Amino acid sequence: MQPYGSAAGNAGSDARTAFADLRTRMGQAIIGQERVIERLLIALLADGNVLVEGLPGVAKTRAVKALAHNLDAAFRRIQFTPDLLPSDVVGSDIYEAKTGSFRFEPGPVFGSIVLVDEINRAPAKVQSALLEAMEERQVTVGGTTHTLPRLFMVMATQNPIEQEGTYPLPEAQLDRFLMKVGVDYPPEVDERAILRLVRGEEQARQGKGMADTDPAIPQEVVFAARAELSHLTVVEAIENYVVALVCATRAPAALDKDLGNWIEVGASPRATIALDRAARAHAWLSGQDHVTPENVRAVAPDVLRHRLILSYEASAERISADAVIERMLSLVAVA
Repeated sequence: MQPYGSAAGNAGSDARTAFADLRTRMGQAIIGQERVIERLLIALLADGNVLVEGLPGVAKTRAVKALAHNLDAAFRRIQFTPDLLPSDVVGSDIYEAKTGSFRFEPGPVFGSIVLVDEINRAPAKVQSALLEAMEERQVTVGGTTHTLPRLFMVMATQNPIEQEGTYPLPEAQLDRFLMKVGVDYPPEVDERAILRLVRGEEQARQGKGMADTDPAIPQEVVFAARAELSHLTVVEAIENYVVALVCATRAPAALDKDLGNWIEVGASPRATIALDRAARAHAWLSGQDHVTPENVRAVAPDVLRHRLILSYEASAERISADAVIERMLSLVAVA
């Protein structure tokens, strides 16, 4: 197979082919989770971080590993536990007796694709160690700033039902995630296919199957795709629509009485930027050269659900963030 982007002139066109190939490969490894795959690719394109939430055993970690496996990028995994220290994440200065000086030893956050498994298992001081890395793509240790790789993406997982021994993420850190993606149980027909897939992988490990010979997709393809993303057409009406959606979360009562009772705190301007970037990525993956309201609506729940703080009334009425966003999408019109 010819490497993607082997000629400088066709790197952009190769990007669409490469991402279509990447989506196909991930679909072969993760059955029944096409929407999750698309959201991970959107986050990769939009140069953002993603929080993946779902019950145990629904392929959250597998999805992230499938993406990393097919990219020519350093993959690091950090298993968050209550006894973890910030230095276990970002690294630390180590004293060398021979030279009488300190040497920085990078932590696992110095990877391109960083999987933070069960992020809500570690206390706040460890979670906050990721803040600078996720937002500024650098870490500061001992007064010295260290730059992270150009391709850098944090993909964190968490279980929504376990509360004992967990530390809920504060709003400041949730806001650093471009999207929060929910993973549901696969359909019954897909679960049978999962059985066969895992059985085939077991046979391959025992030397009875074919080895995976597909070449990894180089990082240059991702950068070429991001360059195309920045040139997508976004008309003023779409910009107004994005802004109107986010502003509606801050003054919901002006839009609807129920929304006013349900939303306690709305989204920040970071949500506006995230919604624009995610909508452009969704449009690009769909083969479009411009953004439509449908692209904005498709990614709005993933961009906004973790940025809304719902009121006590909403909790009492069992109103979810997704239900609030769906109501808002039905009321805010394209200008």
